Amino acid sequence: MTAEFYEDEKATAKEKEISSRQAFGKLLPLLREHTRGLLFCFSLLAGATLMSLYWPILLKNAVDTDIKSGDFDSLLRTALFIAGIQVTTILLQYIQRIRLEIIGQDVMVTLKRKLFHHILSLDVSFFDKNPVGRLLARVESDTEALRTLFTNTVVLVIGDFLLIAGIYAVMFYYSWRLASLLLVAVPVVALLVVVFERKTTGRFLAVRKKMAEVTATLTEFLHGMSIVQAFHRGAYARSRVRHVNHDKFKEDAYVNIAVVIFFNTVFFLESVMFAVVLFFGDQWRQAQLITSGTIIMFIVLIWRSFDPIWRVSEQLSTIQKAIAGAKRIFALLATPQRLPDPSKPVPVPPFNKSIRFENVWFSYTGDDNYALRDVSFEIPAGKRMALVGVTGGGKSTVISLLLRLYDPQKGRITIDGVDIRDVRKADLRRMFALVLQDIFLFPGDVASNISLGSDEVEQAVIENAARTVEADRFIEKLPDKFGTEVSEKGSNFSRGERQLLSFARALASEPEVLLLDEATSSVDPETERTIQSSLKKLMADRTSIIVAHRLSTILDVDRILVIRRGEIIERGTHTELILQDGYYARLFHLQFKHRNGVLADDG
Repeated sequence: MTAEFYEDEKATAKEKEISSRQAFGKLLPLLREHTRGLLFCFSLLAGATLMSLYWPILLKNAVDTDIKSGDFDSLLRTALFIAGIQVTTILLQYIQRIRLEIIGQDVMVTLKRKLFHHILSLDVSFFDKNPVGRLLARVESDTEALRTLFTNTVVLVIGDFLLIAGIYAVMFYYSWRLASLLLVAVPVVALLVVVFERKTTGRFLAVRKKMAEVTATLTEFLHGMSIVQAFHRGAYARSRVRHVNHDKFKEDAYVNIAVVIFFNTVFFLESVMFAVVLFFGDQWRQAQLITSGTIIMFIVLIWRSFDPIWRVSEQLSTIQKAIAGAKRIFALLATPQRLPDPSKPVPVPPFNKSIRFENVWFSYTGDDNYALRDVSFEIPAGKRMALVGVTGGGKSTVISLLLRLYDPQKGRITIDGVDIRDVRKADLRRMFALVLQDIFLFPGDVASNISLGSDEVEQAVIENAARTVEADRFIEKLPDKFGTEVSEKGSNFSRGERQLLSFARALASEPEVLLLDEATSSVDPETERTIQSSLKKLMADRTSIIVAHRLSTILDVDRILVIRRGEIIERGTHTELILQDGYYARLFHLQFKHRNGVLADDG
């Protein structure tokens, strides 16, 4: 992914369209199955909040009665009671936090599962435009931000609202005059919170985007570390990482400055409220309208009322990140499938007739830059067909369209007369086995890589597939044979061994149609000779489509299509095309020492 792709990345239109209310509204269905647990947690929260309001009243009574009368025993009982209330409050909060954490983890696991399931359903063109790092940030970082919000911040906010409401209820009960003066500060603080939220919401979303860029950039450079070092691109890698980190720093700086301003403004308001209580409280105490204990209680309650505001100040970053993360998550979940399954899919019978491309036009960009132009051909069942031509001619595009990784803009593709768009993608792709030039081995052992983790593939089938392609020669030498763990990217196997494993994987799936996309171009001549005989067995009586640069591998196929700039310019057998002395003949002669059409490849 190029550097320019990231430099001016903005919040997508879908993310901007989703409001905070809509984003969190979409979480409600995930929370409904935990209704009882949530009610239990909130009952604990209410109990803890009420108990935390009771001890300032006890403190007032202690000042006005116990201390004034000099009743030490009563004062001691009050102190012990206050200590008991604090211990009980902490215990209730602990039980509630543990229970809520369990619920939160379960909800987030469900959301991650839903996200990954949706990502798996998206078409290949989506992944062409969305790098791995960005998707990782959505599945991991954004869901983690939501979990933190749910298990920590939401509970604090709800508890704090209950606490503030309770504090002012107590204040008005004991002195409506003083409470009325203090109530003026509530809309001021509320206005500060609203202004802060409006000024920083977009910035927090931008911070999340920048975090995704940093993750994506690091992921790509780490994956390509061998290339970075081999081509001395360390300076470029450092420059790119420094650039994306600097962009993130600028967004973070704005948000952190806003947090500091908000925090200190609220702190100043708290000091003003203390001064109001002391000034007017003393005057009304002298007029015997309130007691000294009431003044002390008000000071404690003001201090308690600003606790929620401090927590909100500290949690605003978490809240905003969670809001941004929720928007990103549900924007991703709202991404439609561009290649949906048909509403009434046609059952797929056993393949026994032919595959047809009928006047197919296709462009990756959706414009007039066509990768395939009016392509038509037919391959009968049981026959072998090769696609040849220079790189970028459209050969691999034929494979991608046949697997319905993309849909053509014009024309259609049929199997036994059925348009593949009328078939479920899973049923369609089950017919094929694809072997690529770039081999990807998954985490797990050798056997699971051959079976692709399918329980339907028995061990005997796995071993037979490996034996057929002669992969058993090196597998039997491994410490745990088929149980040997595969390292990251299959680094504990040579390129040729990984290629043989991919052939075994294709054979184990028992496909009706075999697709080979430059399948032998990455192996050495000796390994190629090893697998050529296995390939003949693999393709025997099986429909096969081979994309090849090494023309020596397709000399005996039933038909060859020569594709150039998206068009089929020649078709026929190897002998027929050599005799035509056209484009294919020139390609062939470039690879062979002599121009007689029969000598071996240079290798």
